[in-house]
Amino acid sequence: MVGDGSLRIEILGSQHDRTLFNCGAEPLDRYFRTQAGQDARKNMAAVFVLVLQEGTIGGFYTLSATAVKLGELPSEVTRKLPRYPLVPATLLGRLAVDLRFRGMGYGGYMLADALYRSVRSEIASFAVIVDAKNDDARRFYERESFLALPDRPNRLFRTMADIADLFR
Repeated sequence: MVGDGSLRIEILGSQHDRTLFNCGAEPLDRYFRTQAGQDARKNMAAVFVLVLQEGTIGGFYTLSATAVKLGELPSEVTRKLPRYPLVPATLLGRLAVDLRFRGMGYGGYMLADALYRSVRSEIASFAVIVDAKNDDARRFYERESFLALPDRPNRLFRTMADIADLFR
């Protein structure tokens, strides 16, 4: 159960056994088992793992820098922004929970951690961007107050100003 003190989120390291992780989405499982370590070592993505009390990995997520075209954002959001062609953002590239632990609140727990790390960063970023892999993922992010880009319904964002309000 989330909040019982048995969970911790760590940066992926060689001590983490990724071999048994299975979220049910083959591309995410393959990424986590074979590519995540390389991405972390090459600074392509920061990979974070949810570690349960017994050391089992319950889930993971990645953060990296990205940019979004100003014209892709809703006009009500861009009115007060400078007219730069690209707006800096933080990409929550992947977020997955092992099938054994679905329905326990771990996805929301990792999302909150990712948002907190993003808003605390000293790197300028206007928003957190996510690319929902399917309708279920899109609905998950929409429940967490992410908004879809007008022309790309599976690409969602939440402004850093809104995220900062969460942690005040």
